[in-house]
Amino acid sequence: MRLIQIEKSKARRVALVEEPHLRLLGECDSIYELAGKAVEAGAKLSDVVRRAASDEVLDYDPIYRGQSEWQILPPIDHPQEPSRCMVSGTGLTHLGSARNRNAMHAVPHAELTDSMKMFRWGVDGGRPQPGAIGISPEWFYKGTGTSLRPHGQALDVPSYAEDGGEEAEVAGVYWIAPDGQPHRLGMAQGNEFSDHRFEKRNYLYLASSKLRTCALGPELVLDAEFKSVPVRVSIERISHELWSKVFHTGEAEMCHSLANIEHHHFKFEAHRRPGDVHVHFLGTDCLSFSDGISAQEGDVMQVAVEGFGRPLRNPVRVNKADDALVHVIPLG
Repeated sequence: MRLIQIEKSKARRVALVEEPHLRLLGECDSIYELAGKAVEAGAKLSDVVRRAASDEVLDYDPIYRGQSEWQILPPIDHPQEPSRCMVSGTGLTHLGSARNRNAMHAVPHAELTDSMKMFRWGVDGGRPQPGAIGISPEWFYKGTGTSLRPHGQALDVPSYAEDGGEEAEVAGVYWIAPDGQPHRLGMAQGNEFSDHRFEKRNYLYLASSKLRTCALGPELVLDAEFKSVPVRVSIERISHELWSKVFHTGEAEMCHSLANIEHHHFKFEAHRRPGDVHVHFLGTDCLSFSDGISAQEGDVMQVAVEGFGRPLRNPVRVNKADDALVHVIPLG
């Protein structure tokens, strides 16, 4: 089951994807609201969706192509307070992910880079037995809901950035119930857009290299298969494919289990605040940056995860203005 959020003239709707149509849901205007209804009723989100399905149907194609009054929104948000949506991620999760990072930060004659050490910790202890706690994965913060971009909207390379590169990933989508219990609503394909050139200067720059816009969607998959699913990621330049690769994501391809990643995210009390939304990127195994690709203005990045609905497509927008000094005004 796949859901999508759309908006027309500031009127929001949620729809069930029934290719090539969208069936609008009644009695709610956000997936956030649907999650609350499901938890309050002690029901599955999919059952709440079925009960809310209306007779109103829209053609998906023009909406997806951006040729409709209806605009696609991210498949999750906090409708009232975007700052109460935390966007974060976990790195070095995939069995091949250390190749890219290690190559980026390798030091001649060093026995092991810190990235490779952390990756090996994950291989050794990232998949604990049920009921046990495994080794903590790498964790990073990307921003709040204001950094999320929907399908079709530009990903920004700001004036202070050195680059902008795609990271094709699947993200878990979560809602915190009134009692502080995290609930996974589903998963979505995403582009965890980052500044790899800046990160390459020094691995301690990783944290700030992640503070960029990112994309999610267009659909939320409630019952996603996440064992081993193919991902095709590509970059188009002037309507021609410049680069593409296929890899697999999912628990069978990772050194950390999903349960272990989720535990180490939600063990922090601050991450279990009732009413908050969390979007957590689960890692990738493939970067165009590793193949020498540098994104340019107008490039279109596409992420297509099998079983996750229509591909996520986002153009790149580069701010070519000089970096402006930010002044702080003292009030003391």
